Amino acid sequence: MSKEIRVDIAHILSEIGVNIEPHDNISTVFFLVLCTGVAFFSYVIVRWGLLKIVNATLRRSKASWGSVIVKHAVFEKLSLIIPAVVLNLLIPLVLDQHIILSGLIDRLLSLWLILALIRSSYAFLDASNDIADIKLMSRDLPIKSFVQLFKLIIFLIGFIIAISVLANRSPVYFLSGLGVATGLVLLVFRDTILGFVAGIQLSANQMVKVGDWIQMDKYGANGSIEEVSLTTVKVKNWDNTVTNIPAYALVQDSFINWRQMQESGGRRIKRSVLIDIDTIKFIDSNDEAQLATIDFVPAILAKKKQNLPPNTGLTNVAIFRGYLDVYLKQHPQIRQDMTFLVRELEPTPNGLPIQIYVFVNDTRWAFYEDVQSDIFDHVFAMIPKFGLAVYQSPASSDIRSLQPLTTMEQQTIAEKQNF
Repeated sequence: MSKEIRVDIAHILSEIGVNIEPHDNISTVFFLVLCTGVAFFSYVIVRWGLLKIVNATLRRSKASWGSVIVKHAVFEKLSLIIPAVVLNLLIPLVLDQHIILSGLIDRLLSLWLILALIRSSYAFLDASNDIADIKLMSRDLPIKSFVQLFKLIIFLIGFIIAISVLANRSPVYFLSGLGVATGLVLLVFRDTILGFVAGIQLSANQMVKVGDWIQMDKYGANGSIEEVSLTTVKVKNWDNTVTNIPAYALVQDSFINWRQMQESGGRRIKRSVLIDIDTIKFIDSNDEAQLATIDFVPAILAKKKQNLPPNTGLTNVAIFRGYLDVYLKQHPQIRQDMTFLVRELEPTPNGLPIQIYVFVNDTRWAFYEDVQSDIFDHVFAMIPKFGLAVYQSPASSDIRSLQPLTTMEQQTIAEKQNF
């Protein structure tokens, strides 16, 4: 505290008849106790008087930030500065003749001020983070990462000032030595620095936000992001486990973000059913008559015949694909404005894949799975009506190839076994 202020205080007190310059040890102790009492009394007035009124006003306020400030006790922690300031003003007046003791107490009070400022700054930053969460700002910006970074900067500044106060040297003296320790700082705070840089990249490129559903198999993560901090991204998986991923890993490695799917309002179905190739055939007039009893098929038959090249027959699998196309176009839960395909894929040893590639109009997981299951239940139930069969191992041709062994073949096998 400046010497001029202390002189002014001493002059004012002497004018009203209070002499705080002690002449012996007993009076010194008395005045020290008196100064401590004044500091404590000033803290009580601010902490239990003024702040009670301020907090009550904030609680009644309609602003959401008021209750958050009260919750984190920002002003309460800031009020600890009051007794330190009072003691810093009065004690040097009492210990004017005790330079060493006065200097020691002055340094301790300076440390007190530094710690009180750091704690109140941390409380204010935590409150700011909660306010950002309430206003949903954290969904677009990694607010917690910036809060943690500011806390780290405040701690480093406070630490340097505290050391300079204890050593009675200028902070510039210690800052000049940081260049030598840069390598050590980079090593100690490697994850913090990488996390901060990654946080800026994630935010600038809008790669992830709180609430996004991401999938990162390398770390076993498959769920929604709950928190993006300075060094880690917390993912709550669908089995209620939690995976912590280093922030820089999301920049360096690949992952799936399902946000676009959720925002689009459509969730993709991409699934195939394998048709036994032996059941695919051309249909004749009898087959047509039988197929015409199925909903939608008469119109499909007429359309297919119009587009059919000369001297070419219709196949049951082509009619089946046409049926699926019409069925899905009339389905109330399928988006018609997104990619819509019913197609054949390349034949495989396990049959001919008929793929359904459409989008459900609701991205909720349970709803999506229910719609998808209903669609394929219907598909499997309709396949036999078109004279088709789903491929199963062994295939129907494998079963038909199993003919009973002749008597001669049975005798030959028996002779080989006896031999």
